[in-house]
Amino acid sequence: MTTELYALDYNDTRSIGTTASPSRQDKRQRVSETEYWEKYYNAPDVTYEWNNGYLEEKAVSKFLTSLMSEWFSELLRHFLRVHPIAEKTFLEMGFRLTLPGSTENRRPDLGVVLNSNSVPLLPDDSSYQGTYDLCIEAISESTKKDIKRDTVSKREEYAEGGVKEYYILDGYDRFLEFYRLNAKGVYIPIKPTKGGIIKSKVLPGFQFRREDLFNKPSPKEMIADKIYKGFVLPDLTTKQKVEEEKRGRLQAEAEAFNEKRARLQAETEIAHLKALLEKLQKAR
Repeated sequence: MTTELYALDYNDTRSIGTTASPSRQDKRQRVSETEYWEKYYNAPDVTYEWNNGYLEEKAVSKFLTSLMSEWFSELLRHFLRVHPIAEKTFLEMGFRLTLPGSTENRRPDLGVVLNSNSVPLLPDDSSYQGTYDLCIEAISESTKKDIKRDTVSKREEYAEGGVKEYYILDGYDRFLEFYRLNAKGVYIPIKPTKGGIIKSKVLPGFQFRREDLFNKPSPKEMIADKIYKGFVLPDLTTKQKVEEEKRGRLQAEAEAFNEKRARLQAETEIAHLKALLEKLQKAR
């Protein structure tokens, strides 16, 4: 079953780790865009998006999905620390999509703006004035409408708006998807390479195992992993290599010393035996 069909047919009452009420109503209040920015964008208790004249409450993700999103965010942080080619944003930072026939103000859970983007992300910005290069949404599934918004509506909007890659995270592996724009401006699934590796083109060198989104290996585990060791704590990896090389040299020197000592002991014993033999021969 495709993600889109699954999103439309999904049964809200299924009990896999859910604490949200399936009867939650999506609050579609009509407000102007000006009113959205002035009154709702910085609302303290609720995160709102604005969909072509209507206010939309952004539902929270389940804890398992939130843990996946947190691990992914840390992985992205490691990469951008080593390869500072972009800036990462969080849910607080929204952006405006002007599409044919509609205007959307969306707030992805994670966003990436390349340094090469024609619209820079400035230090004093409270919203991004351009279009993200990569958007990541942690699936919200309190209602069917929430699921459809992340898996269908935003996928269509982001593609039409020119977001180069779009990732949907899901701790239960029901809606997990990774998309990339093709030459026609349509999202196509990113095909994993051998070993289930997802590779980004927006961030060259950024890659991860699909299964690791669920296993969530620690940085200590990743620094020895060929998939991650190039950008997860490489300084620590270099330090470990230096220490290993030092230990190797010390061990080699110790072995050489022991061999030399054994050789000297053997030579001493041989000389002693020769002297003893000569003494016995003279005694005869």
